Amino acid sequence: MIRVLIVGGITLVRGALVALLAHEGDIEVVAELPRGEDVLPTARRVKPDVAVIDIDPPNMDGLAAARKLREFLPTCETLILTGIGTPRALRQALDAKARGFVVMDETLAEHFADCIRQVSSGEFVVDTKLAVNALYTAGDLLTSREHDVLNLAAEGSSVCEIARRLHLAPGTVRNYLSVIINKLHARNRLDAVRIARGKGWI
Repeated sequence: MIRVLIVGGITLVRGALVALLAHEGDIEVVAELPRGEDVLPTARRVKPDVAVIDIDPPNMDGLAAARKLREFLPTCETLILTGIGTPRALRQALDAKARGFVVMDETLAEHFADCIRQVSSGEFVVDTKLAVNALYTAGDLLTSREHDVLNLAAEGSSVCEIARRLHLAPGTVRNYLSVIINKLHARNRLDAVRIARGKGWI
């Protein structure tokens, strides 16, 4: 029996994942959590074989949770779920020692249980097209903080809003944006967002 821990902030999605596994004779959901910060104590208690983790649950990102599990409970494999798969997110998931990285789309229901079985058996589960894109976009020029700034700029946030959300001075944000634009040989902030998206960096 494969023991599964499911972590995800949206109750409806979490419930749907549990329901998908309810009729699998070889898979048992031993716990479900809304918050990433509870992963380690719960995993130590229920001892799952596979942790299925939303990449962005409340209070702790899924990749941080995966790293903690790998460090403190190495017998538990991790399958990361994401709403939008990007090559950068895939590379980060693999760096966090996740065994699988799966996009939550309309096809997930068809292969979710098989993904868990493969991860449990030590196989890697990654979308082939996404993996190829990750290889072609491996030369990411941006630092982690530059990614944070550009992602917020891509959402349409103003310099002051970016500064507030990242706890930076507005002048520092402008400097980051200037560096990003120069690195990407972009004409302006919008062009930098377009280029970074095209390369799969954001």
